[in-house]
Amino acid sequence: GFTDHVALGNEEWNPWDADEKNELAASQQRYEANLKMIKYARSNLEQTSLRVQIWGKAAIGLYLWQHIFGGQLEPADVTAQWREGSQKAGKTYFSFLTGPSVVPGYFSVEAEHVVLVLNGREPAKIAYATQWLHYAQTLMETRKILHVAVVLLGNEQCNNAWIQPYLKRNGGFVNLLFVTYDYAFVNEEDIFQWPLGVATYRSFPVVEPSWSMLRDPRSYLCNFLGTVYKNSSRETLMEILKQDGLDKLCWIAAREQWQPQETNESFKNYQDALLQSDLTLCPVGINTECYRIYEACSYGSLPVIEDVMTPGDCGNSSMYHSAPLQLLKTMGAPFIFIKNWKELPAILEKEKKMSLQEKIHRRKKLLEWYRNFKAWMRQKFINTLENSFLPSDKG
Repeated sequence: GFTDHVALGNEEWNPWDADEKNELAASQQRYEANLKMIKYARSNLEQTSLRVQIWGKAAIGLYLWQHIFGGQLEPADVTAQWREGSQKAGKTYFSFLTGPSVVPGYFSVEAEHVVLVLNGREPAKIAYATQWLHYAQTLMETRKILHVAVVLLGNEQCNNAWIQPYLKRNGGFVNLLFVTYDYAFVNEEDIFQWPLGVATYRSFPVVEPSWSMLRDPRSYLCNFLGTVYKNSSRETLMEILKQDGLDKLCWIAAREQWQPQETNESFKNYQDALLQSDLTLCPVGINTECYRIYEACSYGSLPVIEDVMTPGDCGNSSMYHSAPLQLLKTMGAPFIFIKNWKELPAILEKEKKMSLQEKIHRRKKLLEWYRNFKAWMRQKFINTLENSFLPSDKG
């Protein structure tokens, strides 16, 4: 069920020194609590009561399966037409399908409960997502499946009105919606906020923390590799970095045009920048939440986030009043949040004075938080499906 990996990390990687007994004791307690949860999950394995098939029709499905669930896919080749994996968790047996060959009507539906992973970012994607929803609806009407949940890469301005009629609460058939960004309709009953995660569409890997990632001095105070949009706060950021020669202390590679396709070289550069800098600067783009935040966490580089709302319909929900990035803030993300890039010089001054030991301590905290965040999201996802899909004892 729960892999030991989530709870115990990688056996070879032991970041704790003898001089950090208190921290170790606290970690120990957390891990024991986690182990209890695992044992409990294992005791329930015999009673697998739910079979769930996940249809990954958006790249965000790979973040769900490989990063949050720690699941494998066969074949490993990312360009394969058809990839699949499975795992047991709690009372549920999950199978995951993805790839261009997964087309409505051309694969076998092997579970009564389906999670559809869709992209609703723009009209063309929505049209494609709608075809999948209609296919699922037909299966519901013919009693081939009983429940449908949707994991949606939402629109960056939270303009997701098109999905509303499909929700059960509005007369549709979708029981649960997990959606990215600070969608105001999140209510923790049938609509949940979901993390954007890393750019799996650019094949960002699952990164295993290593000894050197944790311990080695890093050559740069900060990094920013990205597009500088005209009249955006990113221009301000560039000016501030140039002012006191701070750009010499950071790995800065700015371009004027967004490029969807990475070359191997640009991707390697980006990963090196994350690995070689103590901080990763995250200026807002179209939305405050960006892949960079999660990618920096993967490499133990602390995100410095411009904590301002971007234009559009995103904002506070009835459950959360800390937009933007409600989910990350609620989960206690140990990031640096700033309201204006003018605060950056002071942050970098402080960085210069930090000892390697302090930085190691901070990286540990970040890597452990991120691992726990993913384990928590996985558990929450499973619990939500089980609570919704399993018949309740209320009769």
